[in-house]
Amino acid sequence: MKYILIFLCVSPFALSQIKEERLILDKKREPEVKKIEKKKTSVATVKNYPPKEKKIQDSINLKYDITDVPAVSDFRTSEIQGEDISPKFDANLQNNYFRFGMGNFGKILADGNISGILENKIEIGGDVHFLSTSGLKDDYDWSSKQSSGNISAFINGYGEVGKFNINAEYGREDYNFYGIYAFQPPADIDVKQNVSQIKINGYYDFYSNNILNDIRIKSSFLSDKFKAKESSAEILLNLSKHSVDLSDDIVLNADLGIGIATQKTDFAILDEHSSNFFSGIASPKITFRKGESYLMLGSDFSFTDSKFGSNALPENTTENDFLWFPKAEFQFAATEEFKFYAGIDGGLKLNSYADFLRENPYLLPDQQLMPTETKYHFYFGLRGDVAENLKYDVSAGFAKAKNIAFFEADNIFDDECTLNRSAYDFANVFSTVYDSGNISDVKASVQYFPLENLVLNGELNYAKYDLENYENIYNKPLLKANIGAKFTTLEKKLLLGFDAIFFSDRTTNIFKDITNPATNPAVFTMEENRDEKVGGFADLNLSAEYKIHKNFSIFALGNNLLNTKYQTFNGYKVLGVQILGGVKIAF
Repeated sequence: MKYILIFLCVSPFALSQIKEERLILDKKREPEVKKIEKKKTSVATVKNYPPKEKKIQDSINLKYDITDVPAVSDFRTSEIQGEDISPKFDANLQNNYFRFGMGNFGKILADGNISGILENKIEIGGDVHFLSTSGLKDDYDWSSKQSSGNISAFINGYGEVGKFNINAEYGREDYNFYGIYAFQPPADIDVKQNVSQIKINGYYDFYSNNILNDIRIKSSFLSDKFKAKESSAEILLNLSKHSVDLSDDIVLNADLGIGIATQKTDFAILDEHSSNFFSGIASPKITFRKGESYLMLGSDFSFTDSKFGSNALPENTTENDFLWFPKAEFQFAATEEFKFYAGIDGGLKLNSYADFLRENPYLLPDQQLMPTETKYHFYFGLRGDVAENLKYDVSAGFAKAKNIAFFEADNIFDDECTLNRSAYDFANVFSTVYDSGNISDVKASVQYFPLENLVLNGELNYAKYDLENYENIYNKPLLKANIGAKFTTLEKKLLLGFDAIFFSDRTTNIFKDITNPATNPAVFTMEENRDEKVGGFADLNLSAEYKIHKNFSIFALGNNLLNTKYQTFNGYKVLGVQILGGVKIAF
């Protein structure tokens, strides 16, 4: 036994593991308040809604958010290796359907939605989604299987003065910390993790923007296998007075967003970090509009009360901040094809364990959470509609931010020379780290409708970080892009889809076992490389669905058709080419 232990200590192997795939369905699974907009097609149209002023407000996308979440692609490389771009034929059919599919790597997909309208125009419904894969069990000794499941219920209502939505969801993720590259552990090691989350959201939107605009309420409760717990709640009230006529065809819109948010997180392992945030926000703004041109002037005022604790601190620390952020945007519409715009914004984001897990599920279940402050973000761009079949938006910006969050690979936590250790203690997890600095960004998106039955879209994002302490930002690509297409033919019986995702190289840190049995055989000695490259990739996906009958379809999905086992994070490789087929019943 002694010789076996010494052999394990001096025999490091850099193993590349797979990443389990979790499909992101074309219909979003996040029970956001936007779902009420999707369901609107299944009920009687509300007369004279939306009013003209509501259309104007939505057209320039000037809305208040408690958290500043940048616009990104639905594809998340840290969670999946391919996107389910399964097509839809008709929104009404999609409200009542069930589909089942199977594929290689032991993949099983079950997905369904049902809803109905009551006599009082109340719509009730439910949604279920399950996906599991067995992983590359023939290639790797330890478990890499994964499963995810979501079930939700919703109520939509349409009244005389407004509409409302209430949505409740339970989701669970079961997976493994399989990205072990510095050791060769036995096949029966336990590297399991599971995360459960309950969400309850409410939304009320007044048809008219006469003082009362909308009210949003969100709440969330999260727990994981290692007894981490997080609860959050936020409420936002928008007050508006729109379409006040001034001289020379100039219209004035006035808005005030008021919100509060709370978040409490506690971890139960290692340093046992804890955090408790309370945030209040007030966002006044006025908009002067003439035709498609406008000038918006406003501000964000934020108050935060933060409490932090851990085993490493003798007592909890408290911080109070009152912050001001500028907000302004100007658009000059020379023509419908060319609209120049420029502006400045900023804001405070309360980072959460739940948000970080969506981006990187392989986090150590003990994180230090800190808010990210975007002091200012200047931007300018050009957008427009060309001949009603081409829409584009190109912009560039520069921002200064404090506590920019990104992920750094963790070393082992117990240096005793044994492989009988916790699931997160194989140099196979990540921690959130923070740095301040500047961000330069370029964004471009385009939608093209060359034919009535063909839609093409593309998106490009460039982000360069200049940090104060870190030479490189870890696990964030310099460039990412997405190209997609949907095509219907055979009298809309056949729908084909294409989606391609491209990521450039990313920088990360890694660890190597350099244990010397001659000097100290009882402990592991690890060496860190802070400039390792995680290669870029191209992921191509195809989908097809054929409607045999108005209530019966067959579908097929092909993911990662280039068969590249690229890495989402170092050590976490994705599955190869995958084919999944199944049936869908609409009712």
